[in-house]
Amino acid sequence: MSEPTSWHRLFGLSLLDFLHDQPVSVDLEKDLSLKQQLLDVVLIRKGTEQLTRRLPDGFEELAAHNLVSFKSYQEPLDGWALNELVGHYVNYRKQAGPSMQELPPETDFRLFAVCVRSPQGLARQVNLMPVRPGVYEVRHFTGVIRVVVVHELPQEEHNAILHLFSAQENLVRYGAQHYRLWSEDTSTLLLQLFERYRSEEVIMSGIEMLKQLHRETIDKLLKEMPIEERLKGVPAEERLKGVPAEERLKGLPAEERLKGLSPDELLAAMSPETRAALAKRLKDAGSAPDAGSR
Repeated sequence: MSEPTSWHRLFGLSLLDFLHDQPVSVDLEKDLSLKQQLLDVVLIRKGTEQLTRRLPDGFEELAAHNLVSFKSYQEPLDGWALNELVGHYVNYRKQAGPSMQELPPETDFRLFAVCVRSPQGLARQVNLMPVRPGVYEVRHFTGVIRVVVVHELPQEEHNAILHLFSAQENLVRYGAQHYRLWSEDTSTLLLQLFERYRSEEVIMSGIEMLKQLHRETIDKLLKEMPIEERLKGVPAEERLKGVPAEERLKGLPAEERLKGLSPDELLAAMSPETRAALAKRLKDAGSAPDAGSR
């Protein structure tokens, strides 16, 4: 069994990618006490600018501060987990205000508990109030906790990010086929996620789908990258493979351009204009009178 914390971090990183370029900042593993207790994710709404991306079911309306607890398919969501989330909320709210006497209003905070499998044990402890398929609310003292159950969410594109964390093959397949990467900086995130599935022998078919998605992402980034960036660190002899002839030597220092290349390869790498100019120079040099015959 894997360390649950790494699943929590992957979940937070996926939200970091999903909310890239949106007016929401993402804090991972927020330390809320002197004795380290980490809150999985905090989504901080920045200003009043509208989001341009539909959020997963249950997350439709974000407050200024949104505290998220995540339970993987290995962990149950129970009453103690909800108590812990409320405790994190109390600590966080104290830290968010200018002083203990001036706390931000409760309306500035929302609590979310995301779990992969249905919380059957929790349903025996508390009243789970249905909101929509896969989304429930639970009362806590003066507020509510939004509970999102991944295995019960509809297979719709805006839920694909959560389906990636499922333990059901059809949902993982849907997530891999419909989730798109939003940030170049996190382009390897999904590959890490499926490598976890491989190590735990949960879902095998999804691995190849994600690898294909990963390859497509790299190909897309390479196509959009300037040729000089693509060829950085590539030896001169390797530049002849799959690169347009006129671009093969672009960006290389002069001393590197000849390294490892035969005369025929050098000629092939030249543009037609360069070859024509070189031929003219050689012809002119060959027709010039010999210095000793003057």
